[in-house]
Amino acid sequence: MRLACMALILAASTCLAQSTVIPDQPAAGTTDEELVRLLPGFENQTAEVNGVRLHYVIGGKGPLVILLPGWPQNWWEYHKVMPTLAANYRVASVDFRGMGTSSKPADGYDKKTMAHDIAELIRHIGSEKAYVVGHDIGAQVAFAVAANHPDVTRKLVLIDVAHPDAGLMSWPLLPAVGQIQDKVGDGSHAYLWWFAFHQVKDLPERLMADGRARIEQDWFFRYLTADESSIDPLSRDVYARSYWNADAIRAGNAWYQAFPQDIIDEGKYAKVNMPVMGIAAPGYEWVKLRLAAKATTFEMVKVQNSGHFIPEEQPQVLIDNLRRFLR
Repeated sequence: MRLACMALILAASTCLAQSTVIPDQPAAGTTDEELVRLLPGFENQTAEVNGVRLHYVIGGKGPLVILLPGWPQNWWEYHKVMPTLAANYRVASVDFRGMGTSSKPADGYDKKTMAHDIAELIRHIGSEKAYVVGHDIGAQVAFAVAANHPDVTRKLVLIDVAHPDAGLMSWPLLPAVGQIQDKVGDGSHAYLWWFAFHQVKDLPERLMADGRARIEQDWFFRYLTADESSIDPLSRDVYARSYWNADAIRAGNAWYQAFPQDIIDEGKYAKVNMPVMGIAAPGYEWVKLRLAAKATTFEMVKVQNSGHFIPEEQPQVLIDNLRRFLR
């Protein structure tokens, strides 16, 4: 399995070697302090909650909206939607446990523990309840918040990914002939090889430290988008910084290594009872299937002309549906 994973990542590296130049240090203009200046009305904040320090960017007035990003990104993933939402909501985009400039402890990466972090953050910010919105790994944490902390969750939004469930255990190790393509398309023939690669301890950190995670990131930003230019050069530099060193890669992989425990936890969860929206593109069928099993009331939105990274590929579609659903 290790050899197969190494072959895949090395193949990705070979394909991108000529287009991905790895600098000696992260690009200028990509720190949290520099980025927040591009979002007037927002500010960096940190909070000590549940034994970890969480960084978040917050602005606006109104009911609290918590935005949880995904891998391989950080809070900046929502920069195209945050200013507009801030006209009617208090918006906080969060680097959760292991992400960006938040703490990267040795453990606690199961989504139930991470949900506890977020529930405590909501209380720290001073809100009784929040609208909880998550993409990718952030969607898994968001669902765990709703399942374990309904007292702080007004409504739930999952973007393109569902919480880990027992079905993941049957996903194939090997792809079908011709399954790995340049683009994921509608997701019907996706081969999620990185779910296995990120289970391996120590090896990814050695392969991808010192900025080399950018090689894998660029592969994903091509494979999982409809239009890869929607993730601009600055954003790519921001995400490269976020996963620059071995400790950051270890923490990010830990979100995946916790999937077996997440699956056990999900099997014990009752249906969530607050209103839920799934908004998805390649992940549409997975999200729909899991919400049908785990949500009392939900609606689905199919996003056209988008890949996996909806907040950056189709931000206006996301904004319009959030405005409609959250009110």
